[in-house]
Amino acid sequence: MKKLLAAALLATSALTGIAQANVFRWANDGDVNSLDPYTRSETFLLSFNANIYEPLVRRDRQLRVEAALAERWELVNPTTWRFHLRRNVKFSDGSPFTADDVVFSIARARGPGSNMTGNFASVTAVNKVDDFTVDIVTERPNPILVEEITNIGIMSRAWSERNGAQRVADLTSREENFATRNAMGTGPFMVQSREPDRRTVLVPNPNWWDTPTHNLTRVEFNVIANDATRVAALLSGEVDMVYTVPPQDVDRISRAPNMRVIQSAELRTIYLGMDQMRAELLKSDVRGRNPFQDVRVRRAVYQAIDMQAIHTRVMRGQSRVTGQLMGPGVNGFLEANDQRLPYDPAASRALLTEAGYPNGFGVTMDCPNDRYVNDEAVCTAIVAMLARVGVRVTLAAQTRVRFFAEVNAPRYNTSFYLLGWTPNTYDAHNVLFSLAGTRNGARGVFNNGGYSNPRLDALIDQIAVETDPAQRQAQITQATRMIQEDVGYIPLHQQQIVWAARSNVTLVQPADNYFPLRFVRIGN
Repeated sequence: MKKLLAAALLATSALTGIAQANVFRWANDGDVNSLDPYTRSETFLLSFNANIYEPLVRRDRQLRVEAALAERWELVNPTTWRFHLRRNVKFSDGSPFTADDVVFSIARARGPGSNMTGNFASVTAVNKVDDFTVDIVTERPNPILVEEITNIGIMSRAWSERNGAQRVADLTSREENFATRNAMGTGPFMVQSREPDRRTVLVPNPNWWDTPTHNLTRVEFNVIANDATRVAALLSGEVDMVYTVPPQDVDRISRAPNMRVIQSAELRTIYLGMDQMRAELLKSDVRGRNPFQDVRVRRAVYQAIDMQAIHTRVMRGQSRVTGQLMGPGVNGFLEANDQRLPYDPAASRALLTEAGYPNGFGVTMDCPNDRYVNDEAVCTAIVAMLARVGVRVTLAAQTRVRFFAEVNAPRYNTSFYLLGWTPNTYDAHNVLFSLAGTRNGARGVFNNGGYSNPRLDALIDQIAVETDPAQRQAQITQATRMIQEDVGYIPLHQQQIVWAARSNVTLVQPADNYFPLRFVRIGN
């Protein structure tokens, strides 16, 4: 009997050792920048923090909306959504989750310093009905409100107040508060340690209300900026997965033993924006006027860019060239609307001459160098192409922290820039409202160039409330064509999501490029 007991104890000890060995190490080329879930509407930041903070409703493996901190919801009248909260949920410190946390969090996300205000553009009030019921009231019927809040993680009111983090620290002003480097949510993981720009360690939240499907005991996120070093770390076994895979290394990784490349189309569209608001560009050699206010100049820049060459040589085939600000997988996308202006340098030169710039002009392009796939290389290629038609571009490539602080609200300190956008509702209205609507404090927050068309604004308002699918699609098509005719933006491509991992790692790769750790398993 004693021998049997001893054997059982040894077996239990061995199993415990195996469980304790489930350390998942992964790497990216840039850091999450802030642990505050409202500080920036950027996919990587939102994705990472979604492992700690949870929304009322979340996305499943197929990106369908499902219950999270709200068990169910309904419309009690055309402008009031009622959310019934999950009971017996605790934050990672053991404190209870209630309606007070929801009301506080949404007010915070709508408040100063937040980059998530656009998600609540239609919201007029958030009311506590009781400890486990909350009403969100909108100015007008909003059929996609539930889709708009899937990336709004809920914070603890008590924790935020206790640590002086009642408002969001404005990253554009380099502000910080306790929530910038610390976090405490209801999600599947919690922060054990944080070394900005180097490593962040997460461990499972013992108070999580849901049943874990992952088998991880520790998650180490490492920042490895250099492409070659990051790939070498994967191939040598120093990390188990890389989130950003350089296109030039895909074949090498896929041929390596015990490695696999995970690849799929992404919902994100990469595009160029131009300052069309200021009377004089901030970063240009043109004085007293703004070349980008002339549609002929915008069209000239567009037609000087050889996107097929970028697709083939820079992206190595890992992109989909596009003519609109949304791609396949976004509700409202139609292949028939996805038409680019032809690549035509001769036409570009003629348009510049017609617009009064026969010798071209100089301008600075702001570009990230650690945010999108081959972002700096794409910008470098565009600089060379524009030089051939006389547009002299000075490239200002910098890390995402500095880049976003420069080009995004409230500064908009840019004349010409490259950005990417994934609609968090997976619907065309989000693209139109956020990028193309005239800036008014809620609409057009990410319309960094100040493009404005009042007829388009009226159409965007109609799309927001239209419930007839055919009529709504016709409105989206009309809006898309308006932007194309105005050359309000220069769409480039939808990039591919390319991750790489060791063969013993299973994970889910959603089309929005989120990386949910709750689906990761190591081993068989």
